[in-house]
Amino acid sequence: MSNATLAFGFPPLPEYTLKPLPPLIPSIPDKLLILILPVAAYWIVSLTWHFIDVNDYLSKYRLHTPAEVLKRNHATRWEVLRDVLLQQVVQTAFGIAMAAVEPDDVFGKEDYDIAVWARRLRGAQRLIPNLLSLFGVDALGSASKLGAAHPILAGALSGGNYPSLTQTIMMATGEEAVVPAFANWELTVAKAIYWVGIPALQFFFGALIIDTWQYWLHRIMHTNPWLYSHFHSRHHRLYVPYAYGALYNHPLEGFLLDTLGTGIAYKVVNMTTRQGMWFFTGSTIKTIDDHCGYALPWDPLQFLTSNNAGYHDIHHQSWGIKTNFSQPFFTFWDRLLGTQWTGGDVSARYERSRLAAQTKSDGIYKDEIKKATHLAQQNGVLPLVPEGKATKQAVGSREQVLQDRERGGAQVLAEETAEEKAAKAAVAAVGR
Repeated sequence: MSNATLAFGFPPLPEYTLKPLPPLIPSIPDKLLILILPVAAYWIVSLTWHFIDVNDYLSKYRLHTPAEVLKRNHATRWEVLRDVLLQQVVQTAFGIAMAAVEPDDVFGKEDYDIAVWARRLRGAQRLIPNLLSLFGVDALGSASKLGAAHPILAGALSGGNYPSLTQTIMMATGEEAVVPAFANWELTVAKAIYWVGIPALQFFFGALIIDTWQYWLHRIMHTNPWLYSHFHSRHHRLYVPYAYGALYNHPLEGFLLDTLGTGIAYKVVNMTTRQGMWFFTGSTIKTIDDHCGYALPWDPLQFLTSNNAGYHDIHHQSWGIKTNFSQPFFTFWDRLLGTQWTGGDVSARYERSRLAAQTKSDGIYKDEIKKATHLAQQNGVLPLVPEGKATKQAVGSREQVLQDRERGGAQVLAEETAEEKAAKAAVAAVGR
């Protein structure tokens, strides 16, 4: 084997032996753990939020008051708990079925796969001289001048030619052979690609698939009156969302929207079981966070993307139910297709709802009326149907609420009409 052949040849790929991957937690198979973690995370995180709720620890960040939870929701706590548990049973059964046809996880090929990426980097370097020549740079001449002083840089400029990087290997014939070796930087970058870059892309594209799946299915559930009244209206009986009600759905909708959607994303991007643990558990926690009812300035899940508790809460209100369909990660589908809420600041609307709920429990207080009135005048969003671009959204949303004939759709609008009249009367009183 000539020196020229060694210099321009690729380093050989290492041999490997596949072995069964030991479980992450001894005595608990990974295929079982991937089913346990999302359910455990759901109840640990949501009950933590429930503890905060009942003790009113973060009241300044609440989107709704405790009185609103009691007065405005049209589903009991028991109904919510029952449906969430049912969805998790279906979710677990589906996971067991998927696990039955999934191959067992193995390890031992990691160094081989890293070497494959290092080879790709070596091959890409062969394009460098031609690319630099387009800008009038003599890459080979520059590499010759650098020489022994900077062998790595010279090797990259010369198209991945590293004559000094060799290794001795044992051939199948029992003879030793001197062959090319990878540069340390090639192996370092290849490891970063394998261990960080590829998983990051898998998670990113998995999130895109979930968002696309959920946006379109969710939107269809709202645009088709039959689907809304028979399935999705159940979820919207929580006009004031709370954490453990995040998966409060009709069982069939819960399977299609959440379980099947995340399962498809998991398979399409070809995640491992352990990646799936992070992916499913992270998606579950994000969904809980979007329904928690708190706008926290220091919650990373709420400021990393524009899809957060405040964004999704608008979708649960009678005036915003036909907007903000995107969930659980990004909002690009709403922005692209014009379904994002365009009614501006919603502070006055929320204040009016807080006041109405509190009035039912404690009676009307003048200072609370003045506060709501001030916000209404300041933000200009007092009317239930807003002016301008958002009018169509609010009208469509009210029509949507009426489609829940089984559980109080008409009653919800009747209550809000009364709230509207009271708020307008308060504005008139302040004006006098």
